[in-house]
Amino acid sequence: SSSSSSSSSSSVDEGSPRLTLGDDIYVAEQTIKKSRFVGIAARCDNWADAQSFLATVRTDHPKSRHVCFGFVAGHNPVQERSSDDGEPSGTGGAPILGGIRGEGLSDVVCAVVRYYGGVKLGAGGLIRAYGGTARLVLQNAPTTVLIPKSTVRLRTGAANAGAVYQTASRYGGVAGDESYDAGGNLEVTITCESDSLGDVMEGIRDATRGSV
Repeated sequence: SSSSSSSSSSSVDEGSPRLTLGDDIYVAEQTIKKSRFVGIAARCDNWADAQSFLATVRTDHPKSRHVCFGFVAGHNPVQERSSDDGEPSGTGGAPILGGIRGEGLSDVVCAVVRYYGGVKLGAGGLIRAYGGTARLVLQNAPTTVLIPKSTVRLRTGAANAGAVYQTASRYGGVAGDESYDAGGNLEVTITCESDSLGDVMEGIRDATRGSV
């Protein structure tokens, strides 16, 4: 009957473990030929949050001449964004991105604020200043490993809801985005560490007597 029909969609896998920053906001600065460069970095996994972070940086540094940044996040595809914010093309954002990549980091936004000191640095000097300031803050910030997560969408009879939730929880999975269709079937998304997905699905199949 329709109330006992079931299915599962293909899972979304975040890939291999990635290195990111801790949960704080990290700051380091240096002065180069009278220009003050302030590096500010944070963990960030989406562009909307990165934009909010950058808006706060600009608000906190209203008298700065430039706020260049690099942002790297995600897996398959990797998101990358950067800005030179008025500096010569390729002298601000790209070196910051290079600093993030060079430290092997992901899910990171890093801004470098420049207070102009009256002495021009030239393209090479700017690249070294922005890239060096980014590396300065990133190298001194604590890091943590992002454990890859997998997500799978399940559909099963409503009578199996308790078994699905309990089994997912037992393996560290989180159930969410649940809904019921016209036939009374439960649709739910399970998110768990990728290494545990096989155990979660096997456990759910056992608990529901193979009806998922």
